[in-house]
Formats: sequence, structure tokens, C-alpha cells
Amino acid sequence: MTPSFSGQLINVLAALLLLIAFAMLSQRRVLTLVYLFAWQGLVLSVSTTVVAYSTGQHHLYYSAVLTVVLKVFALPWILHRLIIRLNVKWDRETLINIPTTMLIGIVVVIFSLNLALPISHLASTVTRNSLGIAIACVLLSFLMMITRRKAIPQVVGFLAMENGLFFAATSATYGMPMVVELGVALDVLVGTFIFGIFFFQIRETFDSLDTSHLEKLKER
Repeated sequence: MTPSFSGQLINVLAALLLLIAFAMLSQRRVLTLVYLFAWQGLVLSVSTTVVAYSTGQHHLYYSAVLTVVLKVFALPWILHRLIIRLNVKWDRETLINIPTTMLIGIVVVIFSLNLALPISHLASTVTRNSLGIAIACVLLSFLMMITRRKAIPQVVGFLAMENGLFFAATSATYGMPMVVELGVALDVLVGTFIFGIFFFQIRETFDSLDTSHLEKLKER
């Protein structure tokens, strides 16, 4: 695999990550949102494998396997079980409607590409052209978090933002040290279990997963 071909392949995978981020931003069915998160993890693992093969960074193979196990199978399975137990199917109540959110998302992508342009010109890595898309994926996931009312889509947005951060690290420096990646993976897994407990507590207290109900606690 030549450097030019691998660079083009990484750019295609980065474009797929961006498309999935937009699909997650516009998705209102919670189960489909979890499936899109799993597909995002799969594309991320393939991108990491391509970077590992083309650059000889063998520790990235372990990162790709860890991504598949954690973000393609484990976390989506946990979230799927939570959704079934809590009987949460749709997230129709959002702070901003879908067309406006998508327009804001386009502005975010343009801003991210312009922000990363000077860095891309200075970088010599094979993934330098995908840094702007990585930043855009992070910001789009953050946008999804702040425009949702339900707790589960907010958590999916948080996990997708971590995917974008990992892709940004891979794009900028060919990944993080393995110890750091294992620590982050463990934190994400433990955090998901904590969020699951948090979901049930919200449901038992307010009979809803709308996080706006938490504002009632300020009055007590």
C-alpha cells in the first residue's frame, strides 16, 4: 500500500465518519442512533488499521482491536440493553429543530476545516488532511449533546465525541501511548455503567429521561 493510496483511503474513511456524524445529528430514533455509533466505531477501527499498516506503528493494531471490542460490540450492546429496559424509542423533543441543527453543523464543519488548515500545511503525516474532519466530528458530537433533551442521546453524543478525539489524535500524531488508550477505554466503559445507573435513577424519580426535569432539584 503506497503512502498516496493509504492517504486517499484514510480521507475516504474520514468522510464516512463525517457523514455518520451528520446522520447521528439528525437521527431521532434512539436505537438507530446506537447503531450509527457502532458503525462509527467500525470505520474508526478500519482507519486506525490503515494508519498502522502504512506507517509501521504496530501499537495502533492493538488500538484498532480495542476499538472494535469496546465501541462496536460492548458499548452498543450495553446501550441497547438500557434502551430496551427503559423503553426509550424516540427523542423527538430537541432544543433546536433538525433543519436548523444541520445548518449549524455545516457551519461547524467549515469552521473546523479552516481551523485545521494551517496545521495541515505544516504537518508531514499521511493523515494530515483528515485533521479538520476529526475536529468537525468532535464539534458535531458536542452539538448533538447540547441539543438533545433525553439522557441516552446525550451519552451517545459524549461517546461519539470521544471517537472524534481519538481520530484527531491518530490524525495528528499517529495515536496516543497504549497506556493512555487503555486508561481512556476503561474510563469510558466505567462511565457507561455509571450513566446506566443514572438513567434508572432519573426514570424512577421523574418517570422520564428528559434531563430538563433535573432543574426541579434546584428548587429543593
